[in-house]
Amino acid sequence: YSTDHIQQLLEFLTQQGTFQFPTLSSGLFSAGITSEETAYTGYQQAWVRDNIHIAHALYVTGQQQLAVQAAQALMTYFQKYRHRFEAIIANPALALQVMNRPHIRFEGQSLSELEQNWSHAQNDALGYFLWFYCKLLHEGQITPSSQELDLLTLFPQYFQAIQYWQDEDNGHWEETRKIEASSIGTVIAGLEQYQRLDSIGISDREHANISSLLTKGQAALQEILPYECRQEKNERRYDSALLFLIYPLEVIEGAIAQQIVSDVERNLKGNIGIKRYLRDSFWAPNYKQNFAPEYRTMNMSEDLILRDAHAQSGQEAQWCIFDSIISVIYGQQYLHTEKSTDLAKQTHYFNRALGQLTSANCRFGPYRCPELYYLEDQAQIPNDVTPLLWSQANLLIAFHGMHQSLIA
Repeated sequence: YSTDHIQQLLEFLTQQGTFQFPTLSSGLFSAGITSEETAYTGYQQAWVRDNIHIAHALYVTGQQQLAVQAAQALMTYFQKYRHRFEAIIANPALALQVMNRPHIRFEGQSLSELEQNWSHAQNDALGYFLWFYCKLLHEGQITPSSQELDLLTLFPQYFQAIQYWQDEDNGHWEETRKIEASSIGTVIAGLEQYQRLDSIGISDREHANISSLLTKGQAALQEILPYECRQEKNERRYDSALLFLIYPLEVIEGAIAQQIVSDVERNLKGNIGIKRYLRDSFWAPNYKQNFAPEYRTMNMSEDLILRDAHAQSGQEAQWCIFDSIISVIYGQQYLHTEKSTDLAKQTHYFNRALGQLTSANCRFGPYRCPELYYLEDQAQIPNDVTPLLWSQANLLIAFHGMHQSLIA
């Protein structure tokens, strides 16, 4: 590629509607763009995690206003339900019931909680928010009110109350609760950004508390990596969620980061996309034939037995959010090493991400970014969450990474 090629490709896909990020009146984004046929997925709702990944991609690619709006809307949402933080800080036992925890999936237009039972024990989502909001604050993009600063102080207190370094949460994939490296690492990223906010007057005592929280988290993370989970009942050696600790969070680097990328390449990389983990049963082969709409995307955190019965090794769904991230990781490596092999790897994963765009005969239309591809009657097809805004955001940032490498 040349910089002209990248620019032309980006302009073409933008014209085709690949990078549509419809903004809700609140400033947030729904997880996906749904139709009457696909509304059963629930992806018209807002997720904290998805919104941070989307906002971060927009921020990096020069659309700061949209990014700041989303971060401020999440702040407003958490302020509205700050009692959830306060209750658990006062009585940590309440966190055992996930519906008592801050809700990470909600109605994005009105910033209102949903009554549906959901796996809200997702420490990574809270860590992502703290990381991005504090990053914007540190970089002068946000001037918080005293009430907003006060809310920020609840996050470290909450992480202390639940003992995040050994808390069993539902994690990135909203499934069985376990102690997960990807969740611990995301909280660490948030706490590190929070600790940088000297300019707003963090007290010496608070600094000491944050340092203690970080030490506990870093020790736990070091003990678990390169695994996602080492608990015997839920042990998981490979999980693509660990990639986010390398980028965008930059919590891990060096040899351990290289090992995680290598683990994903060797064990989770498919012919189209990348699996979340081995024997993942979400959108397993013939998923729509095996499960009614109301079951396909329901809360599975407490009982995966029925869904897992349909899991087939080697035929797991292949996701479209990871190749872009690996491309960016190799791009950052190239900027440091200037090795042609790193640029070649960056280009390889960028091409794979482009290859995941829907074709002209796809029922969702051409040039759309699916959530994943799954097997239906032996054919790999996009699932019903097409387009997924998180996939779009990651592809957009992969374009940015290619451009950065080519002008270096």
